[in-house]
Amino acid sequence: MSKKDILLEYEEKKKLYSYQLGDIDLIFDKIETAPHNYHLLYQLPTGGGKTVIFSEITRRYLEKYHKKVVVLTHRIELCKQTSKMLKGFDVKNKIINSVVKDLPDQNDYSCFVAMVETLKNRLNDEKLHIDNVGLLIIDEAHFNSFRKLFHAFKNTFFLGVTATPLSSNIKLPMGENYHELVVGHSIASLIGKGYLAKATTYSYDVGLTSLKIGINGDYTVKSSDELYTNLAMQEKLIYAYTAHSMGKKTLIFNNGIITSLSVLDTFREAGFKNIKHLDNTNSNEERKDILKWFKDTPDAILTSVGILTTGFDEPTVESIILNRATKSLTLYFQMIGRGSRKLPNKDAFSIIDLGNNAARFGLWTDKLDWQHIFKYPEKYIHNLKGDVEIEMNFHYTMPEELKAKFSNTPDITFDVETEYRIALSKNLRPKVVIEKSIEHHASMCVDNSETLVEAKQLANELAEDIESRVRHFTNCLSSSTKNYREWLIEDYKTRLTVIIGRKFREKIFSMD
Repeated sequence: MSKKDILLEYEEKKKLYSYQLGDIDLIFDKIETAPHNYHLLYQLPTGGGKTVIFSEITRRYLEKYHKKVVVLTHRIELCKQTSKMLKGFDVKNKIINSVVKDLPDQNDYSCFVAMVETLKNRLNDEKLHIDNVGLLIIDEAHFNSFRKLFHAFKNTFFLGVTATPLSSNIKLPMGENYHELVVGHSIASLIGKGYLAKATTYSYDVGLTSLKIGINGDYTVKSSDELYTNLAMQEKLIYAYTAHSMGKKTLIFNNGIITSLSVLDTFREAGFKNIKHLDNTNSNEERKDILKWFKDTPDAILTSVGILTTGFDEPTVESIILNRATKSLTLYFQMIGRGSRKLPNKDAFSIIDLGNNAARFGLWTDKLDWQHIFKYPEKYIHNLKGDVEIEMNFHYTMPEELKAKFSNTPDITFDVETEYRIALSKNLRPKVVIEKSIEHHASMCVDNSETLVEAKQLANELAEDIESRVRHFTNCLSSSTKNYREWLIEDYKTRLTVIIGRKFREKIFSMD
């Protein structure tokens, strides 16, 4: 065996942690005591080591039983990674890919790893048959494609593993295909025990009411591209990156290729050269080169579309930017999970949310009742906040570093709803609320600046606060359009600049 092979073998050998051993014992006990055709689902967060766990279960099963194990995945990259992991646990296995048409050597193997579509085609063509399968392991079990193979393994124990036991198709709930759910340690627990990195989430208010829902239940690429390629969203992205991810290895998730390419151009125009784009149209060779560059470049920025949500593991990622909105809880966790790996020199990472995702699903570390979600998925989805509700209840919190720039102002808050009610009680036109807000913002800028230029620069940093105040104002109105709100924001900024000039002149005159 060459030195390289020895190194690779060493790297694949995985240490089992105490929480993993506990879950393995629990699952194996189910395998030993439940009926042969029992379907068990196991949940563990991304980064918790699901592949390590089911690889050890496979090793134990083969050691105890004279039956075979089949592991199903939904992507070829996962097939290869799973095969390597199994070898690391001394499990000799064979990958069933598009090249494999039959299995004349199946007696030489006790474990097979296959893509679900490939195995389905082989079984349907009756060109391939695996004898004496006792255990079927389903990776990323929330995908419904695995149901196509259930009929071919009727007397087999099923073990599905997933980070999110919520079906990708609400019409096909997981409770119909699995008898029981075993819930592993929570994200907060794994962070507390030092197995996952801590996360700090920075959320930015984004109006999503222009987005359309597609047949898959998530936002369409076309409507997402229209929203996320506009100038305001691109500026918000750059601002967020500069504030919270500057110099960090950053992974940006987008919903469409057009958006990702716009991100690439915007960053380069802003002077950030260490950025590349990746999507599923890149060749395998291009993908390898880009991912190697990303791995080797400390401050690399990689803007991507979908392709890196599963089957991608780069522990050195320090910042995740969700430059998209999603209705999928699974996708939300998958994207964030790319940054959750812990290293000796990395125990934390940042999440920048530009899609109101945290407002919809909660923070990544929030506790979820997976048993309830497993049993009542429709109820869970029905109770998720809608875009209009999220926008109406969004309350902007000024970052501490920005607050510090307005230290001369006793109160930087402005209660739009209260001011609106006061205006109505006095029979004043609603627009006085906006006028009063502009006066307040102008005073904040002037009171904390030595020059007019400094005051106007401070005004530029109030963009998020301005958008929040205008949104609350338009929500108070009986009817207002998206176009009116956008116009009002631009008009607000223009008038703010004018009033800052007036107040600064008054400040100078009062000093003479």
